[in-house]
Amino acid sequence: MSQELSRLGPERETLQTSAANTQKSLDAAKMRVKKLELDRKQRDVEIEAQKTQIEKYLNQQLQTRKNEEYKALTHQIETAKAAIFKIEDAQIALMEQAEAAQKDVVKATAESAAAKKLLDDQIGHLNQREANLKKELAELQAGRKTLAEAVAAPTRSRYERLFKHKGENVIVGIEHGACGGCHMKLTAQEVANCRAQAEIVTCTSCSRILYFTPDMDLEGGD
Repeated sequence: MSQELSRLGPERETLQTSAANTQKSLDAAKMRVKKLELDRKQRDVEIEAQKTQIEKYLNQQLQTRKNEEYKALTHQIETAKAAIFKIEDAQIALMEQAEAAQKDVVKATAESAAAKKLLDDQIGHLNQREANLKKELAELQAGRKTLAEAVAAPTRSRYERLFKHKGENVIVGIEHGACGGCHMKLTAQEVANCRAQAEIVTCTSCSRILYFTPDMDLEGGD
């Protein structure tokens, strides 16, 4: 039970990480849409700047009387118009990218919402499970204390030492004539003593406490 409790934390963290990742994807998609929109607006500024230059060149043409200067201004006007066409092409490409990015936002929004709902649902279940386990564990620990007080001090001390070094798998049964903990073969005397249930019997290999039930296979496997 304590092991199951210890797994709830990492499981909760995994769910939270998954939800956080989908939110990051959504934020990134929104940021891309915003950047593309800023880039498109910058192109508008550049187009207006070129139009201002064209208007300036046209005014200069009206004022000049020199043929060469007029031709040079005409060339500047054509260059500015070409620049505008190029910027407009870039704007079209940005609009297409923005459309695709907006679709990514819609998809990421749905995924983030689904992940958040799953997180809320699962976290609720985990929290309830954790509360139930803690309650059961508290009840078991209280019952264990009562039972432990009824066990002779030397036996209780031996159990506590084993529990500290080997964890919960301290009291094990006999499996095919071997210790259920370390799986080392037991002697015939150890099996007989365990079957008699007259005293505490431990495995000579791992020191775990052995127990016997009628349905156990006491014979060694081939």
